[in-house]
Parts: sequence; C-alpha cells; structure tokens
Amino acid sequence: MMFERTGRFAVLAAVPAAVILTMGLSGTAAAEDGKAYQIDLAQLNDSGSRGTAMLSIKGNQLTVRIESEGMVPGQPSAQHLHGSTTGHDFHCPDASDDTNRDGILNNTEATIDYGDINISLTTIGDTKATSGLAVERMPIADQRGKLSYKRTFTVAQDVIDHIKDLHIVQHGIDRNNNDQYDFEGAGKSELDPKLPQEATAPANCGMVLGAAVGSIPVGGVETGGGSPQGSDVPWTTTAGAALAGSVAAAGAVAFARRRAAVVPARTGTTGGAA
Repeated sequence: MMFERTGRFAVLAAVPAAVILTMGLSGTAAAEDGKAYQIDLAQLNDSGSRGTAMLSIKGNQLTVRIESEGMVPGQPSAQHLHGSTTGHDFHCPDASDDTNRDGILNNTEATIDYGDINISLTTIGDTKATSGLAVERMPIADQRGKLSYKRTFTVAQDVIDHIKDLHIVQHGIDRNNNDQYDFEGAGKSELDPKLPQEATAPANCGMVLGAAVGSIPVGGVETGGGSPQGSDVPWTTTAGAALAGSVAAAGAVAFARRRAAVVPARTGTTGGAA
C-alpha cells in the first residue's frame, strides 16, 4: 500500500510551537474555570513536526482543536488521545524507548509510555479506539505540511474526569525523504502489515500543560510494567518550560508565606498573597 505525496517539508523556525500556532487557536486559551486545556506537541522520530492543541469541555462535549506543522505534506495523519481514564500514569516517550535500536520509535515501543488509544481523532464517523488506523477518516496535511483540525463529540464521564491524564499523538513520518509513505523507508507497520511503518510511527506527542501538578494519577504504568517515566521526559518543550516556571513561582510563594508566618513584620509591611 502506498500513499502518493507531493510538496516539501515546511521549514521550521527555531521558536516555540505555542508562539507560532496559538494564533490559530485564539479565543480557546486555557480557561480559568479549568474547562479548557493546552497541549504543546513536540517532535518524535526527528520528524520536524510540532504543534499546539486545545481541549475544551462543556458538559460531556469535548472539542479538540489542533494546529500542527512539519507533517508529511498531502498525507493523512492518524491522531489520537492516548492514555488512561483509570488514573494510571503515562507520558510522552523519547528516543531511548527505541528498544530494538533500529533508529525508529514505533508505536508499539512508544505505547509503553503514552498508553493505548483512548479516542481516535477522526474527521467523521466514530471516535472509538478501534478506528485508530482508519486513515481514510483522518485529517490530511496541506502541501506545506500544515494540519488544522477541529471536532466536537460526546465523551464518557471518565474522559472528563481524567482529561489531564490523556495525551495527543499524531502519526506519520517520512524516514527516507522520498515524498511518500512507503515500505522501503522503514518496512511494514507492526500494527498492520498492509501499512508502511512510516504511516503509523509517531510524529509528535504532547501532554496537557500543567497536568503533572494539576492531576496526580495513581497506580503504576499500565502497559509494559516498570516505573513511571515522568523523570525521563526531556524538558525541551514549551510545555515543560512553562510548567517549570509555574512550579518555581509556586515554590516562591509558598516560601514567602512560611517566612511571613515565623518572621515578625517590619514597619507594617507584609508580603503579597498569590
């Protein structure tokens, strides 16, 4: 099976994806009432892909908006919400998860970190996990490798309750740079031998911004055993930088409050509240 591809990879500027792409998501920034969440997508497999996503909740209606770039131009990109709705801890993978050392992080290797498919982000039809490889219903990148997606659908209450434990993954790489998904690039997909590995390998992954402090999952890694991989996630994305800044700020406030509680105020001046 072969997908024809035209166009070239988009040239990516060395600035955070959130700066480039959030303009397309204006008006859906994280809401103060906790009903909207931002996800920054960082590349996997040296794909050059990155993006920004927003998850907005109203009742049991979930709206997913994605703006990404560096995808394979003119090609469908399978995309999903991965993770657990039972409180297990999952994270985005990195190159060290390429356990067979073939130079490609395939979906089976990455699933140990980001978990099984929970929702398939299709353009039409159902969004069940079983539609994970329904490439004919997945969004297609334009000739510049940019992909825009928006869809609203009804989800179960456990998804609402554990939305911070889910991650977005987009799939599709061009390992041999020959303008198509083909078997010569990386062989057959381990998920479906009728598909090239390039069509199913993850291109990027992102976690809900602030999820590590806003939603503390319970239990161990659900797939593959071992300890959670949180400490192994590189802090190179805007999500990591923003979260690190938030944690630092929170620590400073907590320190100031403790100090105010034990040190008498001088000349009637006290520290400000957060």
